[in-house]
Amino acid sequence: MHNQKRIRDYGVRIGRMKPGPRNAITDVEGVTVGHVTLSDGKMQTGVTAILPHQGNIFKEKLISASHVINGFGKTMGTIQMAELGTLETPIILTNTLNVGTAADALIDYTLGRNPEIGRTTGTVNPIVGECNDMFLNDIREKFVKPGHVLQAFENASTEFKEGAVGAGTGMLCYSLKGGIGSASRIIEMKHGKYTMGVLVLTNFGILEDLRINGKAVGQELADAMEQSYKDKDEGSIMIIVATDLPVSERQLNRIIKRSVTGLSRTGSIITTGSGEVVIGFSTATRIPHEKPEHCLSLPMIHEEDIDMAFRAVGEVTEEAILNSLVTAEAVVGRDGNVRPALKDLIEEFTLSLIQ
Repeated sequence: MHNQKRIRDYGVRIGRMKPGPRNAITDVEGVTVGHVTLSDGKMQTGVTAILPHQGNIFKEKLISASHVINGFGKTMGTIQMAELGTLETPIILTNTLNVGTAADALIDYTLGRNPEIGRTTGTVNPIVGECNDMFLNDIREKFVKPGHVLQAFENASTEFKEGAVGAGTGMLCYSLKGGIGSASRIIEMKHGKYTMGVLVLTNFGILEDLRINGKAVGQELADAMEQSYKDKDEGSIMIIVATDLPVSERQLNRIIKRSVTGLSRTGSIITTGSGEVVIGFSTATRIPHEKPEHCLSLPMIHEEDIDMAFRAVGEVTEEAILNSLVTAEAVVGRDGNVRPALKDLIEEFTLSLIQ
């Protein structure tokens, strides 16, 4: 997308399944993504917005689930999501200390479209995820403002940039520049063709652990650079899973848990100081906010079909992480801190990513 060179352009093919036409989360019909990037000296941060469908999501909620792989994170809204199994706002990603600002803006965005909130109906459950970009960004300054969140909604499209953009502007991954990445897979079943898409915000790992399709690329780079970054792996990853597969909240929860297989295949050992949080939703069924006169009918796949979804979510998570790395540009940030971009190192050391 946006003419960026992605991991497949280096000859790397992750898994067995076929990607969608964009190989991105927006291959799930109705899903759009928007960024606001704030990049200037010590300001290296931003906002990424994921719109699950193009209607009023508060009035037409989606089946959703969240899963904590390791809980060193500061998400908002996942408690109610776990209890009710529905998503009623877009999803915002930003840095750790701007979660409150993002939530405020998301609440205002929803209130503006739903005048009945707080009057004739209840309140709203905003969904916000974060990673800590303090190495490159002066996080104490809290550069993200409500207007940036609203602008990210306005920028939302089926085509979007990856790498050091939006919420990923100041993030690191495997000691290199990380950020936003995405991928998708087509799931073919007898009763239909479905899509599984993932968007990740990557900010975890140390260089020596990085593996690309099984190849120990990180160790090769560390040896070639004669450089071993002394980072602790105390970062995080947000994994956003979208699908049009008809599933129950229980089935969706089982599916998103398997994203850990893709995360692990890139080399993560999921350390104590790293926060790995997954949020998933299905666009197959819309749940009305107002109670209808009749019972709701919720289609779902048979449990014997679910292994295909398990495979798909692992593959897209793995490829999305690698896309976040290989599309990122090097950034000089707070106090002159800098980390190289994987694509520059591939060229500098004529490194092959193929096993």
